[in-house]
Amino acid sequence: MKAVVTGAAGFIGSHLVERLLDEGHEVVGIDSFLDYYPRDVKERNITRARDHRSYRLVEGSLQDMDLADALHGAAQVYHLAAQAGVRASWGRDFRIYSDNNVLGTQRLLESAVSAGVPRLVYASSSSVYGDAAALPLKEDTLCRPVSPYGVTKLAAEHLVHLYAAGHGLPAVSLRYFTVYGPRQRPDMALHRFLKAALLGEPVRLFGDGQQTRDFTFVDDIVAATRAAADNGRPGCVYNVGGGERVSINHVLELVSQVTGRPVAVKREEIQRGDMKDTHADTTAARRDLRFRSTVALEDGLARELSWIRGQH
Repeated sequence: MKAVVTGAAGFIGSHLVERLLDEGHEVVGIDSFLDYYPRDVKERNITRARDHRSYRLVEGSLQDMDLADALHGAAQVYHLAAQAGVRASWGRDFRIYSDNNVLGTQRLLESAVSAGVPRLVYASSSSVYGDAAALPLKEDTLCRPVSPYGVTKLAAEHLVHLYAAGHGLPAVSLRYFTVYGPRQRPDMALHRFLKAALLGEPVRLFGDGQQTRDFTFVDDIVAATRAAADNGRPGCVYNVGGGERVSINHVLELVSQVTGRPVAVKREEIQRGDMKDTHADTTAARRDLRFRSTVALEDGLARELSWIRGQH
């Protein structure tokens, strides 16, 4: 089949592209190469895909480009393109988030309807929940994002549901929980922690470290995303998480173990928009997508560490 992946040069998107190519599919990748982090990082992400005869990369933003050619004949569309970053989404930069995360999604959905796309999967985020009163977080939990980034991801979710209900577009949304692994963005916590430990530099930690996260290895995310395209129920939302709630302080202990080096911590004030705790209830994903987390956090950290060493 032909599949289209937006955000194809990013952390998760590049892994998904390779999975689709390995399965024998034709893939069109779309990426605008936003300057949130260096372009050469994304270029390295797609080194393998670029050489594949069944891959075509289209550079451009969803809100500006003509999508008809890219979507023509596509059986599945995976929408992973977004302006990332919780802390940077405040103030004047919010326009970047609304343009890329909301307007870009709306234009893709319109084009998907026109092209008659059979299946679409939207990559949402656990950031849509905010600080909920009870854990684990369920898909029907009231969403009250605590960052502008989370607001834009939730708005895009609503658009996906709207086009599923109003136009019959078979679309599914996945709420990813703290994805990590090889190719993780350089601004993300586990990448920063591992790299700092290797270089003998102090780790910048926002808050007291008691905040918890549900970490999900990128291979598990890709598996769930593929399953959602094949088996997800149109109009539904699914949590995709690692299934374990871990404090950041414990993560730092694991970082010390896998690197074999002590981790010096430089504590700073907690940042606006940072959630206190996340933990996914994945009952729906287990039922419909047959999703199971397969990579334990310590093993995943070791695999990301090996990749970081290869980069430096």
